[in-house]
Amino acid sequence: MGTSDEEIDRLLGKLTPRARALLLNGATTWRTRAEAAVGLRELVMSDGPAGVRGEAWDERSTSLLLPSASALAATWDEALVEDLGGLLAAEARRKGVDVLLAPTLNLHRSPLGGRHFECLSEDPELTGRIGAALVRGIQAHGVAATAKHYVANDSETDRLTVDVRLGERALREVYLAPFEAAVTAGVRLVMAGYNAVNGTTMTANALLTDPLKREWGFDGVVVSDWGAVRGTTDTARAGLDLAMPGPDGPWGEALARAVAEGAVPEPAVDDKARRLLRLAAWLGALGGRDASRSPVPGGPADSPGVDGAAGPDPWPGAEGRPDRGPGPGPAHGAESSAPGPRRAGDGRALARRAVAAGAVLLANRDVLPLDPERLGTVAVIGAHAARTRIQGGGSAGVFPQDEVSVLDGIRAELRGRARVVHVPGPRPDGPAPPLDPDTCTDPRSGLPGVLLRMLDADGRELYAERRRGGRLLEPRLVPGAHTVEIRARLCPRTGGSWSLGVAGFGRMSLTRDGRTLLEGDFRPSTDDPAVVHVNPPARYATADLTAGRDTLLVARRELAPGTGRATVLVAAPPAPDVTASLAEAARAAGAADAAVVVVGTTEHGESEGHDRTGLALGATQDALVRAVAAANPRTVAVVNSGGPVELPWREQAGAVLLAWFPGQEGGGGLADVLFGHAEPGGRLPTTWPAVLADAPVTRTRPDGGRLDYDEGLHLGHRGWLRHHRTPAYWFGHGLGYTTWRYEELTVPPATRAGDDLTVRVRVRNTGARAGREVVQVYLARPASALDRPARWLAGYAAVRARPGETVTATVRVPARALRHWSVAEHAWRTETGPCLVLAGRSAGDVPLAAEVEVVPAASA
Repeated sequence: MGTSDEEIDRLLGKLTPRARALLLNGATTWRTRAEAAVGLRELVMSDGPAGVRGEAWDERSTSLLLPSASALAATWDEALVEDLGGLLAAEARRKGVDVLLAPTLNLHRSPLGGRHFECLSEDPELTGRIGAALVRGIQAHGVAATAKHYVANDSETDRLTVDVRLGERALREVYLAPFEAAVTAGVRLVMAGYNAVNGTTMTANALLTDPLKREWGFDGVVVSDWGAVRGTTDTARAGLDLAMPGPDGPWGEALARAVAEGAVPEPAVDDKARRLLRLAAWLGALGGRDASRSPVPGGPADSPGVDGAAGPDPWPGAEGRPDRGPGPGPAHGAESSAPGPRRAGDGRALARRAVAAGAVLLANRDVLPLDPERLGTVAVIGAHAARTRIQGGGSAGVFPQDEVSVLDGIRAELRGRARVVHVPGPRPDGPAPPLDPDTCTDPRSGLPGVLLRMLDADGRELYAERRRGGRLLEPRLVPGAHTVEIRARLCPRTGGSWSLGVAGFGRMSLTRDGRTLLEGDFRPSTDDPAVVHVNPPARYATADLTAGRDTLLVARRELAPGTGRATVLVAAPPAPDVTASLAEAARAAGAADAAVVVVGTTEHGESEGHDRTGLALGATQDALVRAVAAANPRTVAVVNSGGPVELPWREQAGAVLLAWFPGQEGGGGLADVLFGHAEPGGRLPTTWPAVLADAPVTRTRPDGGRLDYDEGLHLGHRGWLRHHRTPAYWFGHGLGYTTWRYEELTVPPATRAGDDLTVRVRVRNTGARAGREVVQVYLARPASALDRPARWLAGYAAVRARPGETVTATVRVPARALRHWSVAEHAWRTETGPCLVLAGRSAGDVPLAAEVEVVPAASA
């Protein structure tokens, strides 16, 4: 970390122009090139941000899984998020990872965005502050963070090719702002997205130079999204520094030739190589130090049957095939970022605390918290209660160290104190799940799981191993491998017509007890890596199975260029009768002292690779909540989603608690909230519409390849205010277990342009228990000559108080909150004149207001 620029230049001088050019292309899917001449080892990268997967997707290489990014932003707690970044760093070091591909700083522009669980919020200020905290937490422990996906990569539809068109003010004030905050926090890498902005693909876009490198002074590495580099000279002449993955692609030898021929200037390549060496020096990977760093025992490269490098069809897209999970980390407090790795138990405790800190209590009619001493029976209802969805779909996924469902958490809390009854209710809409070890056995060993075999072109076995489940995204490649085969003995507990299928691409087949159920050549309809390598579609057949009678399933798929390796064997029993399931749920709820009903989205609803088409949870899940709430007024509806969903029953439930995708400790953390051991600390990072049609910005589908951000500055709560619409729940909304009165707002009479503004807000805890309040400050310029949002978030601070206690929140409003981008001058300017300062609990609840005069900056 102490290598000087002079030393970097000396090392650079030892390399030929060709060697410098070759450094700038990946060596494998997840590693950069080594260079013995300067003592440079490979740098290892891994996906994020909810965990650290490492170099391979294998269920035997587990990761500590945190709550989703949207849940982290819901904490509005930078100290906690910094600690969670420390957890990620510790896990990265455990797995031999140098560079974590997180945080994702794209915005929740439309509620339909399929990957919003991996992003933080709709607001540039909140996203910037939480993202910067995560960067600081990761990098404090010697692991490099990556701000992605630069820039305006805010939806998934046609994400590899979409050309986003937006104005200069919106680009500067909204979409670039979180990345600027990350650069200010010292982020070491920035990832250029797949998309184009204003006609130029991001890997060749001038925005990589200005404002990123020149104006902001970013001295780190600009890395491409995986497979986003599609040309040689245009990208090399731009601000891109590192093309991933490797070893093939448009850079490498092609770049070396372009330099030799003068098509790419040597100084441009020198700057890129210098940045890479500077990163390596910071990581301790340069000059022979730590030159043989590898994962510690138990990391992914030590798992049986795992290849660190990809085979003949390397992951050509989104930051890597699969991903995520952390390990040790700091405990949360007022000053909680302690250095050094932590024990796994500490990490799990912090992950559990993060669940409660991000859980948003949307509504509460004197139902929560539940008192265990007054409960005889609790009904826990819904398929999501027993199989709580803990993470989103796509390259963000990891195999967690554990999975604590809502049902698990409630049972652990009430064990020996009250009876817990679980009723699954109707099955949520969605495709059949992969086989899991509870439903199948390896036919060779008889142990739970499946048998994975790699076969040659003549069907001879080259390799075989037992795997836990039917989702095999990276079957081990061996010389001569031609076909992937999964064998499983399915043990049906329910008789009837089952849905059986195999997911993947290319020539595939599925047999049952030797009889062919399906066979065909299924070519990819897209080259999106999230689809090809992580979530390939399944092809289905039906078969009548008898309960208790085993059946042998054999799925095969041939390996072919461009089709990936992912092979998934899926099965689903016949769906239960909806009417009978609803009646059973209602009976259980009516006979209980309290009911907890859990509903949510599926992996095919919220996932990388596609946007959502609607926000409804589905008729059966909505009917389930209504039936349970009608049977028991003490019903808590728990919402298990990563982004907004429609809640048409929200006025009928006794309480509505947003759990997000809560990570592996979700059930324990939510039980802490349900039974009052922890206050629900979350505030919405995104405005939730009552129905999709109300949302002012919904479009994610390009027209003729273009996606126009016609709303300009007015996304999120700004758009709702501009159009005078009222959502179900405003940005910033969230209840605790006490009540607050906003008593006084104090601002100075004047502030100079370019100076920060200090705002003080006095609040009183008017409830019966201690609590935490997130005091939010917004600005408005009603008399402005410019197009402005009706109001916009300018700052926030959290305070704690005991019952009856008065506290004052001191909120720093940074000078940037008052400035605007002048399109005419291509520069930042601050408008003088009166400015309205508002304070309250959400964007729609600001009871206090005061005026401050913005005066010109003092002359030099």
